Amino acid sequence: MKKQHRIAMAVAALLLVALYFLPIWSIALEAPQYPEGIGLDIYINTIEGKQPQDLQNINGLNHYIGMKEIQPDSIAELKYMPPIIAFLIVTGLVVAFWGNKKWVLAWLIFFILLAIVGLVDFYLWEYDYGHNLDPNAAIKVPGMTYQPPLIGSKALLNFNAISLPHTGFFFALSSMVLSGLVWWREGKTDTEK
Repeated sequence: MKKQHRIAMAVAALLLVALYFLPIWSIALEAPQYPEGIGLDIYINTIEGKQPQDLQNINGLNHYIGMKEIQPDSIAELKYMPPIIAFLIVTGLVVAFWGNKKWVLAWLIFFILLAIVGLVDFYLWEYDYGHNLDPNAAIKVPGMTYQPPLIGSKALLNFNAISLPHTGFFFALSSMVLSGLVWWREGKTDTEK
């Protein structure tokens, strides 16, 4: 591989370091009783309120409709993701050092598959929280479920739930695009020889 392609691949891998510091997803709730809104920021290792009391407030609201409490320490994926991202960073740097176009593609495919699995898992997590309700909840609306959308907005009683990628997601997407460009440009280089 050309030197600039090796450097670009290393940059693609190092972009993933941002995932340890920036949220990858965001869920916001808008309602008349919360004019400033409340919400959650989802990181690879935790879930935090957008404001200091938001997670506590959301758990309080969820209690009335029978949803489980969101406890970041009990969510297994938040324990698995940091070492998985570390593996991607290290292997991406090894691929950059080794300079093999086929391994760039293998790394990219693994990364894309991991992202798909992550999105499916997140959807299933939302589904579980929104559908498996306590039958003894204080507020019961027949046929109502409270699953926020995977992406976009959805009305949930008097709340509008908005679920969107956050900053860390775009760092990961940039990493994918950059590594894809490295693979593609290396292919163009091979055909020009």
